[in-house]
Amino acid sequence: MRRKDVLDLDDFTPDELREVLETAAAMKEVLARPIRRVPPLRGKTIVNCFYEASTRTRVSFELAAKNLSADVVNITASGSSVEKGETLIDTTRTLQALGADMVIMRHGAAGAPYLVARELEASIINAGDGWHAHPTQALLDLFTVQSRLGSIEGRRVAIVGDILHSRVARSATWGFTTLGAQVVLCAPPTLLPIGFADAVSTGLRAKGISTPCPVTVTHDVDEALRDADVVMALRVQRERMDAGLLPSLREYSREWGITRERIAKARFGALVMHPGPMNEGVEISPEVAYGPQSVIEAQVTNGVAVRMAVMFLLAGGRAGPAV
Repeated sequence: MRRKDVLDLDDFTPDELREVLETAAAMKEVLARPIRRVPPLRGKTIVNCFYEASTRTRVSFELAAKNLSADVVNITASGSSVEKGETLIDTTRTLQALGADMVIMRHGAAGAPYLVARELEASIINAGDGWHAHPTQALLDLFTVQSRLGSIEGRRVAIVGDILHSRVARSATWGFTTLGAQVVLCAPPTLLPIGFADAVSTGLRAKGISTPCPVTVTHDVDEALRDADVVMALRVQRERMDAGLLPSLREYSREWGITRERIAKARFGALVMHPGPMNEGVEISPEVAYGPQSVIEAQVTNGVAVRMAVMFLLAGGRAGPAV
């Protein structure tokens, strides 16, 4: 993978995505060993720079870096010089001076990792920026689906929930469509981004990928789930009600929640996914979230292997057998 940074999946080619997934499979073999640590990043310094609260993503990156034998430094906005007025560029220059080899950045402002990537010689991995992108979450989703279903091309993926504010939905849509899946976005009218489906179609054509109608949009959950191979529920953020975008959580659950009755409309054995954290009983019922079709726990587990793969490849590694 010949790139300095991983900022989103909109510029990834199918071959690059397949290289990451192949490498993640090798890393999963490493994680199955009695001793999980391997030496590819020995002597490298990885900085986890999280301006937003996180558990799954931050811990996943930290474990991934340590499994590759890197030195890991964790920085959060709380308790750092950010509280004293240090700007993002100031922090970037400090990281440069300290010799960071790779920076994992989560930030509430869309585009913040792009700014840092332009200023910093180190590789930048976007761990979530505002409403914009979350590429490694999308990569672990792709890896989970491929591991369970064997292939992604030709699959129907239904993403249901707050699409408008979801960086996960945006990156997942780019990843799945680039590998030949059809994505159906389903949400209340107030929570659907305008023009996103057209933008994806234009972007795919620019990559040389000719797929008729790669993204469709609907407000009807039953229609979205019909014949779906994968159903991804997104977290409903309670602040959306304060903004007047949703009447109530009860109504959302009734009209768009993923229940046992609704999941039965999907293909037999369809996978159920959720990026977490979940509001059980709102966007997804507990019996579905913990049912036999759920791969939500596998998503979390696979996140370590996928993030190991991304860091390994950015550091100059090549896809192949387990290291």
